[in-house]
This record gives sequence, C-alpha cells and structure tokens, in this order.
Amino acid sequence: MPDEPPIVAELGRPETPDEKAARLAEARRRRRSNQTTKNLVLSIAASLGIVLFLVLVVVRPDPAPLLIDHLAAAAEAEQSLGETVAAPIVPPTWVANRAELAGSGGVDEWTIGFITADETFIGFVQGFDANPTWLRDTLRDPGDGDEVDIAGLTWQRFDRRGVDGVGLREYALVTETGSSTIVLYGTAVDDDFALLATAVAADVPAAAD
Repeated sequence: MPDEPPIVAELGRPETPDEKAARLAEARRRRRSNQTTKNLVLSIAASLGIVLFLVLVVVRPDPAPLLIDHLAAAAEAEQSLGETVAAPIVPPTWVANRAELAGSGGVDEWTIGFITADETFIGFVQGFDANPTWLRDTLRDPGDGDEVDIAGLTWQRFDRRGVDGVGLREYALVTETGSSTIVLYGTAVDDDFALLATAVAADVPAAAD
C-alpha cells in the first residue's frame, strides 16, 4: 500500500500538488529575500567602514596654525630681558606662529615667525650684543652678501634661492641698530621682505634706545 501524503496541519489534510509547488516557491522566495537583506546589511556596513577610514586617516584636515599675538609677547619679552625689543606691525593678512625669547652662542634672541598672506615664511630674529659667529650660525654660513637700502636702513642681503640645503634660509636681510642685530630670513618673495624690513625700520628707533 503506497504511503499516504502527510497531512498539513494548517490545512487539516494532505496538500495538493499545486499547493505544495506554491509552498516551495514561497520558501525559495523568502530565502532569496533574506539573502538579499543580509547582503544589503553587509554592503552598508562595509561602506560605513570605508567612510570611517577615509574620515579618520585619509581626509583628516590639516590642523589650524597656532596664532600668536607677537605684540603682547614683545611686551612680556621686554620685561624678562630688560631690553627694548622690536615689534614690527605687519598686515592683517599675516599671522605670527611663534614669538619668544631664546638664546644661541651666548647671545639673547627675540624671535618671531611670520606666515605671509600667500603662506610663505619669514623669520625675524633680534640678537643682542651679537657677534659674527652668531650671525654665521643663524644664517647657516650665508657667504658674502650685498648692501641694499630699505626705508632708511642699510641691510646686508643674502639671496640663496635655488641653493640646496639652505632650508628656510633661502633669502635673508641683516641690519644693525643700537646694540642689536636684526635678521630676517625665509622663503617669501622680495616684496614681502621689503614690507617687513620697512615695518622694522619704523620700529627700531625705539629698539635702539
């Protein structure tokens, strides 16, 4: 005697071939639907992982430059040093990222770092009772320069643009006022150096007292 078809609980009787075919088709559809949902979740998770990696590692923005009030720092430096330091007034499009007292070779230094409007660099160094060795070390053996007059002051100019190994000291201007030697050096264009040298000239009478 052939086996009787099993009774389906939901129907209370054996299912017909059409009902069985429909049930199997529905089961396959559900499996495909579940698989699609699973793949979608995995795809979203992978995409989020890539985005997180890009945010944390690849597209991390550069930190904003540290901004220094070099005029306020100059007032503090004068109190500490007991000397009048130069504090040139620069355009509002420039920023100072460094302003501090330092020392090198027994010479007290007042230093400022300026970032210009086109994001090049000019360093300002005022050395008190400086000597030729200090100047040579500050500019990393600049060699011979030539004289230029800017805003009533005579400056020694050292142009080493295109020379390997000079780092930030591609161009420099040096002048003496009172008991101090002022050095400007960096990567900026000539016009920006002339602008800062003019600002220094407007301030050095007080620095020379």
